[in-house]
Amino acid sequence: MGETPSVIVLTLMWGVDDATHEIVGTQFSPSEVRVGNEELESWLLRLLSPRIDFRFHETEVEGRQVVVLEIGCAFRHPVRFSGSEFVRVGSYLKPLKDYPEKERALWRVFDSRPFESGIAAEGLPVEEVLRRLDVRAYFELLERPLPESHAAVIDTLAADRLVAPGEVGGWNVTNLGAALLARDLGGFPGLSRKAIRVIVYRGRGRLVTEREMVEVRGYACAFEALVRQITTLLPAAEVVEQALRRTVPLYPEGAIREMVANALIHQDFAITGAGPMVEIFDDRIEVTNPGEPLVAVDRFLDSPPTSRNEAMASLMRRFRICEERGSGVDKIVSETERHQLPGPLFEVPPGFTRAVLFAPRPLASMDRHERIRACYLHACLRYVQRDFFDKHVAT
Repeated sequence: MGETPSVIVLTLMWGVDDATHEIVGTQFSPSEVRVGNEELESWLLRLLSPRIDFRFHETEVEGRQVVVLEIGCAFRHPVRFSGSEFVRVGSYLKPLKDYPEKERALWRVFDSRPFESGIAAEGLPVEEVLRRLDVRAYFELLERPLPESHAAVIDTLAADRLVAPGEVGGWNVTNLGAALLARDLGGFPGLSRKAIRVIVYRGRGRLVTEREMVEVRGYACAFEALVRQITTLLPAAEVVEQALRRTVPLYPEGAIREMVANALIHQDFAITGAGPMVEIFDDRIEVTNPGEPLVAVDRFLDSPPTSRNEAMASLMRRFRICEERGSGVDKIVSETERHQLPGPLFEVPPGFTRAVLFAPRPLASMDRHERIRACYLHACLRYVQRDFFDKHVAT
């Protein structure tokens, strides 16, 4: 089954004697502390980059107040506080830049530990693992029969690194397993904010929200239902064919499917407090995910396939939800051309990636930039197909 992912969580405690470990109690109450006019947790979160998961736990032990601060591990790069990185040297906290050998060792750890292998929940009994994960959906997506024994189910999940044996017993659910198969992402605190949101607005702006839904299930087990839900929320048009009226969607389902799959798979899980989001307006649909793309947006169509989350992309391909051929954007552009829609827009707001599909619009109402974008995307699509530029399709 390969190397078992290790759990790396830092805890700080108030109310426990450092030397004797006796419960002495504390007057510290993080929920009541303010830094200026800002709550302590809000202040800490604002100064952290990336905003890793942490939480305070206040409880009583032997009648005395005890506070525990649980801090999730960093991955991909060191965490900065107020723009600086720090490292523990003995019992002292020192600037990381002053210890280059420790910084090099830290980067080697980051390079070898992807997000998917991190732990979402640890030390669970088999029954709890099967309660939290939709294993039936997993086997249906793979078109395999559900094993009769719990042991066989767990072994199969472990082979795909969705779960791993716990260091002190039980089973750990990996981030990969939780993100794809969770019955409720809210049951995994580190992933609770990664549930995809779908918001429908009235008009062309974000002032009036008509409907909002959050898909709390894991990406793989909820994907088909999610795409169907989005398509039902999209505006449609009526056409008359042979004296019969027929309702047709304004946007091609194939393009919607690719946009949502890309947003889920290529997001940067290191960015906390934000998740994938689908926003539906009267004249467009926007799909946004945390994390800037690994390639320039103007090379989306001809760049080799590159994934930020390789294990997730591989498993989603086996589920037939996506491909790892780098053809997702090609399909989006091809579908929009086939449905005679304006060229899709791919943009990079700071820290995010956004794909936009526009409703049908006559050429006369498009500005110069929109016409250039449509021609450029058409030319790129023809290039990757080893074909000539078709000016009639582009115009």
